[in-house]
Amino acid sequence: MRERQGKITIVLVRAAVVSALGGFLFGFDTAVIAGATTPLREVFALSNWQLGFAVSSALIGTIIGTLVFAKPGDIWGRTATQKALAMLYFVSAAGCALTWDYWSLVIFRFIGGLAVGGSSILGPVYAAEISPARLRGRLVILFQYNVCLGILVAYLSNALIASIGFDILRIEWRVMFGMECLPALLFFVMLFTIPRSPRWLVSQGRFVEAEQVLTAVGEQNVSQEMAEIKRSLHVAEHHVKDRLFQKKYWYPIFLGVGVAAFNQLSFVNGFLYYLNDTLNAVGATFGGKFQPVIVGVANVVAVTVALLTIDKIGRKTLLLIGSWGSAIPLAICAYIVWTQTLIDLFPWSVAAFILFFSFSQGAVIWVYISEIFPNRVRTKGQSLGSFTHWALCAVAALVYPPIVGIMDRGLALPFAFGCAMMVLQFFVVLWCFIETKGVSLEEMEKKLKIANERGCCSMTGPERDWDPGTD
Repeated sequence: MRERQGKITIVLVRAAVVSALGGFLFGFDTAVIAGATTPLREVFALSNWQLGFAVSSALIGTIIGTLVFAKPGDIWGRTATQKALAMLYFVSAAGCALTWDYWSLVIFRFIGGLAVGGSSILGPVYAAEISPARLRGRLVILFQYNVCLGILVAYLSNALIASIGFDILRIEWRVMFGMECLPALLFFVMLFTIPRSPRWLVSQGRFVEAEQVLTAVGEQNVSQEMAEIKRSLHVAEHHVKDRLFQKKYWYPIFLGVGVAAFNQLSFVNGFLYYLNDTLNAVGATFGGKFQPVIVGVANVVAVTVALLTIDKIGRKTLLLIGSWGSAIPLAICAYIVWTQTLIDLFPWSVAAFILFFSFSQGAVIWVYISEIFPNRVRTKGQSLGSFTHWALCAVAALVYPPIVGIMDRGLALPFAFGCAMMVLQFFVVLWCFIETKGVSLEEMEKKLKIANERGCCSMTGPERDWDPGTD
């Protein structure tokens, strides 16, 4: 089969950009806590474990969100459910800004986590389902681009607020949290301007609306696309849903869980959540309060490059490049912390890790998970991948302070562990992952079926990479 062509329309771009705003809130919510950990520790007299739990409470909410919001996304639709997520973001931001004790902070962080979990499922799924195959990688990666942009804006916002001169213990950290209310309201309003997912509309039997959306987003052969969507959903047999945990889906499950697990085994979110504390502990002086912004800029630059190249280079190649590109800076960071030498190189090494991470697995994860599951189980598969990602992220956030406090140079341990996992990722991806660029979501099912029958590791090597131009 030939790769489908599609033109870029205003409706398509607006739909992808607006849905990706959920990623901006995702990133902002992830990073904003980094500027508040030190005052929170003092205001509420927190131990290392209590601080870890305050940070990871959002991630517990995220884990639950990945499980809770898949079904509403199937029943009410992707856009309608994302409106509810926008309001949860707002409530969380306002609540954290006005929090009165430790447990109220934990509860409002948990609410924000629910929204992040839902966004990590529905944002990429919506973008994948509304995009023509040749544009899908770039449009889905807009979600990750906005995650990185949200992280950068959070770091920059924190640095600017810290430089204003607010009372550190009473006002400053509250303003940092409250800034998230503005993008949350914007996200809610803009969701009213985008169409529903055509594949969700087909699953609901709303064929005329689905055809209208496919036309609006630039699909060139609407009748053929409609026929393939119906066939993949088994609409004729009234079988538009299926159980995920079956033998026939083991291979996409392996891919989804694998790419999500390695993403967090790098310890990336542990570094991001405690970035200010980590930089202060190492003692690098370059950049002052704006040190985290260096990392945020590297994040955005890397995902911008990935945005422009993912549909040319491919998902698997990006993961292979990023494995060594992430492992080497992590090894340097571990060496610097352990030997206490080359201290001022540390922020640049962290930035180099973030650059390669965001260019590769950070950019690929949400694209890959949104592509590899068949239509009938896509939201369930996305939920499983997101659950894996956020469960490991919660573990990293919870154990990071205690691990760092184990001994004088305990900070080297997360960096060394992340380095080892990136080396392992290289070989797993090389031997067991498949390429998905330029393949329509319906054609992807055939590719996965072939891989499932052969065994995952028999699909490696350029001679076995499936070509969407032949069948």
